[in-house]
Formats: sequence, C-alpha cells, structure tokens
Amino acid sequence: MAENRAGVYLREKLKFDTLFKKPTLYPLAALSALVLVLSAVISFRFDVMEAGRYHIILFGAFFPAALILLLRALFLQMRYNPYSYNTIYYTGFSLFLVFVIATHLYLAVYALRDPAALSTRQMLYALLYSARNYMKLQLPFIALFSLALCISNIALIRREGGGLVNLLGIVLSALLASGEGAILFASVREGSVLKELLFNLFAAIYLYFTCMLIGAIAADLIAAFYEPARDKDYLIVPGCAIRADGTPTPILRGRLDRALSFYREQVAAGGKAPVFVLSGGQGKDEVIPECESMARYLRSKGIPETQIRREGASRDTLENMKYSKEIIAAENPDAMIGFSTTNYHVFRAGLKARRVKMRAQGMGAPTKWYFWPNASVREFAGLLTEHRGKQALILLGMIGTFTVMTMLYYGS
Repeated sequence: MAENRAGVYLREKLKFDTLFKKPTLYPLAALSALVLVLSAVISFRFDVMEAGRYHIILFGAFFPAALILLLRALFLQMRYNPYSYNTIYYTGFSLFLVFVIATHLYLAVYALRDPAALSTRQMLYALLYSARNYMKLQLPFIALFSLALCISNIALIRREGGGLVNLLGIVLSALLASGEGAILFASVREGSVLKELLFNLFAAIYLYFTCMLIGAIAADLIAAFYEPARDKDYLIVPGCAIRADGTPTPILRGRLDRALSFYREQVAAGGKAPVFVLSGGQGKDEVIPECESMARYLRSKGIPETQIRREGASRDTLENMKYSKEIIAAENPDAMIGFSTTNYHVFRAGLKARRVKMRAQGMGAPTKWYFWPNASVREFAGLLTEHRGKQALILLGMIGTFTVMTMLYYGS
C-alpha cells in the first residue's frame, strides 16, 4: 500500500511528536484579561454612543488575534501530541470564534452605515441573539448530518448488533434535531426576559457543542490519514475478536495488512526491519489468544519469528499499549514506535498510548464506512465525560456572560 498523498502532506506540515514542550494558552489568557480591563475602562469613561464604537474597534482586533493564537496552539499541539482532547478543544473553539467574528463583522458594517444608530444596546442585542441566528443558518447542515448519522448507525447495528455504544449516533441525531426544533419554536413566540435568556443561552451552548463535535470529527480524520515516517523500530498491532477457527477477522486482518505494508515500504526504502508487537489476550469464546492468531497470519506472509513479539495479557486498548510498552522498553527504551489499527480507532488508540506515557505514531487501516460516524461521536462523548471539570467551567462562563448581557440589555 503506497503512501497516500493526504497522509504525506499531513506528515510534512504537522510533524507529529516532534515538539517536546507542551503548548499553552497563556498568551490568549493574558490578551483576554487585557481586553476585559480595556472594555471596563471604555464603559466607564465614555457615553453610550462612543463606548459602542470603541467596543467595535477593541473586539474587532481581539477576536481575530484570539483565533490566530488558537490556531497556533492547535498546530503546536499536533507537533507535541496529536492524540489529545486538546486537539478537539482548539479546533472547536477556533470554529466557534469564526462565528463570533462573523457577528462582529455584521456590527462593524452596521456601524459604518449608520454610526449614530449604533449603541451598546444594539451590540448586546446582536451578541445575545447571534447564536440563535447561526442555529437557523446551520439547520440544513444539521438535518443532513443527523440523517447520515442515523443511516450509518442503522447499518452498524444491522451488521454488528445493538448495544449502547452502537446507538450513540442515533441518540445524538435525536438531540441535534430536538435542539433545532426548540429554537425554531422559540423564534415564533415572544417570551419573558427569563425565557429569552434561557433560549439564548441554550443556543450558545448548542453552538459550542456543535463546534466541539466537528472538532472531534476533524481530530479523527487527521489521525486516521496521517502517514508516519518510515523510521520505526517497533510496530504495535492491537488485537480484536478472532474467528471460531482461530484466524483473524477482516478488521484484524486489515490492521495486520496495514502494518505489513508499512514494514515492507520501510525496508524497501533502505530502513531497518521493524519488530511486530502483537497485543491481545484470549477471550472466553476464543480458541487461541489474539496475539497467536496474528503471529500465525504474519508468518504465513513471510515474516520471520525473530521479528515477532507476543503480548497476550491485555484485554482492552489501554492494556494493549501499556503491556506493549513494557515489552519494547525492556529491549530498547529509546525505540521509535508506530501502531497499526483500524482507521476510526487511531485517535483513541493514540490517546491510550499517551496515557501510559508512550510516544507512538498511528496508521489507519481501511474499514467499512458506517464505523466512522459512531467513532467520532464516541470521541465527542469522551471529551465531555473525561473533561467534566473543563466543561463545567465553560458552561458556567457562558451562563454568567449571557446573564450579565441580558441584564444590561433589558436594564438599559
């Protein structure tokens, strides 16, 4: 399997795992604090009309600068650790800022056309209702995305069976559609101040989570299509279910074939012959350990036993990475490591590798189209559940911001 152009382009531009210092958002935090101070000064020193114009200028400079800093952090995060929920955060927030900038551009055009009519109250109105407007604009996309998600989940359930994990896409589709319906319903009915606050806040939170979902999809795609450099000492292949006769299933065979292709291309390019670390124990309904099934397959393809290591104690992806790392570290603590797994599983496997403090670059093996959407939804769910503290702070910040804006708007 030759290197794909998209994967080579990503490797040349992003250079996974080449940065050893974790990027931070301290510059963005400092800039945000400065802007808040300047905004308070403007509000106290100038009348309503002048304050509105100065706020347009201030935030017109801040939002693009914030977007640039976020994109820079995303680029550095890819070079430090692409398999991180920070990758989703930075992508999602960048997209969220694009919506904010669009709102600000509308205000700037409004100010240029009729400066006398612009005031802080008009600015607050535009900001309060902007999320609702974006939800209406993205309605066709949400409808198509939800339909595609349902179709892929139905196909997944028909071929792989039911279960809560395989229902995630249908559940998310229902939530997305319900959210759009609630906002459309609210738009045709006037409500009290409290109702308007709740609907505006709901729209902002909905828009935020939509951006994060797109961030999860982007992170999955980048991880899956990235082509690792041909300099690996070891190739980890995580196991999965095998057939009743002890041979690999199509999914597991795909992982092995992808690793084999990488192995042969590296050797053909004059590089070292990497060692395969085959990771997977024996399930209750399996006749042999998964690692042995994989070893037999590789031997049938001409790989010598000296190039194979077996890890037969692991039961899940985290243990695959943990125990494989122990085998590799005992032989070569400074080894360059790659891993081969199914394309929709690369990001999650990379997350687990970094959790056990192992730097490894993943490669994705092709699989059925209907696995993809559910995998992205799973990463999105992981973002929410594994970073509950961050999500709580973000939501509290949104609630506080919209409450203050609503009080200022209706009190002016």
